[in-house]
Amino acid sequence: MPIYEYKAFDQKGKSKKGIIEADNDAGARSKLRAAGKYPVELKENLSQSTKAGRAALTSSFVFERVKSVEIHIFTRQLATLLGAGIPLVSALSSLLAQTANPALKKVLAQIKDAVNEGNTLTNALARHPKLFSRIYINMVRAGEASGSLDIVLEKLADFGEKQRTMQGRLKAALVYPVFMAVIGSAILFILITYIVPNITKVFADMERTLPLPTRLLIQLSNFLRGYWWLLLLLMIGAFFSLRLFIQSPKGRQLWDLLKLKMPIIGSVNQKIILARFGSTMASLLGSSVPLVTSMQIVQSIVNNSLIAEVIEEAIERIRKGKSMASALGSSPWFPPIFVQMISVGEQSGNLEPMLIKISDAYEREVDMAIMAMTSLIEPIMIAAMGAAVGFVVLSILLPIFEMNQMVG
Repeated sequence: MPIYEYKAFDQKGKSKKGIIEADNDAGARSKLRAAGKYPVELKENLSQSTKAGRAALTSSFVFERVKSVEIHIFTRQLATLLGAGIPLVSALSSLLAQTANPALKKVLAQIKDAVNEGNTLTNALARHPKLFSRIYINMVRAGEASGSLDIVLEKLADFGEKQRTMQGRLKAALVYPVFMAVIGSAILFILITYIVPNITKVFADMERTLPLPTRLLIQLSNFLRGYWWLLLLLMIGAFFSLRLFIQSPKGRQLWDLLKLKMPIIGSVNQKIILARFGSTMASLLGSSVPLVTSMQIVQSIVNNSLIAEVIEEAIERIRKGKSMASALGSSPWFPPIFVQMISVGEQSGNLEPMLIKISDAYEREVDMAIMAMTSLIEPIMIAAMGAAVGFVVLSILLPIFEMNQMVG
C-alpha cells in the first residue's frame, strides 16, 4: 500500500507533518480528515512505499511466527485495559510496549497507527486476515457498534481459549497412539530386515520345505531389504494422491462423509462440530451479530463440506422466515435433541444461553468419548504389536522345532 507524506492543519489551526498509508491520494485525504486533520500538501513517498511493498511480500512468513495463544493473550489484555477505562490507542500502545514477539509487535504497531489515523479497530484488524478470523472481525465490529468493545473482547478471549483447550485435548489423545505406532513400526522394520536374515541363514541348508509362516517371513524380509525404497515411494505417492483427491469437490464430500460415518471416530467428529457450532453461534449472537451473518460465518469455518451445505440451506430457510430450529431440523447431522434445545431457546428468548449449554454438553461428551477411545486404542495397539512379534517368533521357532524332531 502506498505511503504519503502530508502537511496539514488540525482543528486548532496548528501545522502538522507526517506520513500516512492509503490506497490512493483520495484515500489518504479521507483518512486525514477523519482524524481531524486538513491536508494542504500531499505527495507519495516512493522509497517508503517500496519498503512497505517488500514488507507486504514477506508478510506471509511473518504471520506464521505468531501463535494463536499470543492472539488470545492480546485479546484478554486489551479487554482488561478497555474495561478499566483506558482509551483504545493508549491501550494498544501499552500492549505494544510489552510485546516480546517481533512479528506480533510489528502487527500491533500497524494496528495502532491505523487506529491513530482515524480507522476503526475493525478496519485495522481486517488488514491482517491471517491473524484475525472472520469471527474475530465481526464480533469486534459488533462491539464497536454497540459500545461494548471490552465485553466482546472478553467473550472472544473466552471463545479462543475454549477452542484451544478442545484442540489440545484432541492432540494429547493422539500423541500416545501415534508415538506407539511409529516406534512399533520402526522396531518391526529393524527386526525383519536386519535380525531375521541372520537367524534364517541356518535354515538355508535344510532339505525339507520350510513352514509357510517362515517362508512368508523370509519373503517379506527380502522384499523390505531390496525394495524398501519402492515401498516408501508408494506410500508417498498414495499420500499425495489421496490429498489431491480430497481437494476435489467430489473427493472432499466423500472424505467428509467418511469422517462422519466411521465407527466411533465419526460420532466424536460430529460432536466436535456440534460443540463448535454452539459455542461460535453463542459468541456471535451474544455480541449482537445478526443471526444470518452469524450462520454465514459458522458456515465458512466449519471443517466439513456436508455440514456447510446444510448450514447454507438453513440460511436460505431463515431468510424466508423459518426459525433456526426449523431450518436445521431436516438434516440428519443435527440430532433431534440439538434441534429441540435450539427451539426452546428461540421460544424463550434465551437462544444464546441455550447454545452455550448445547456446546458445554457436547464438549463433555467429546471428553468422555476421547477417554474411551484412548483406553480402547492402547490394548488394541498392544495386541497388534504382540501379534506381529508373535508371528516373527513363531516363524523362527517352527523350523527349529522341526529340526529337533528330525534329530530326535
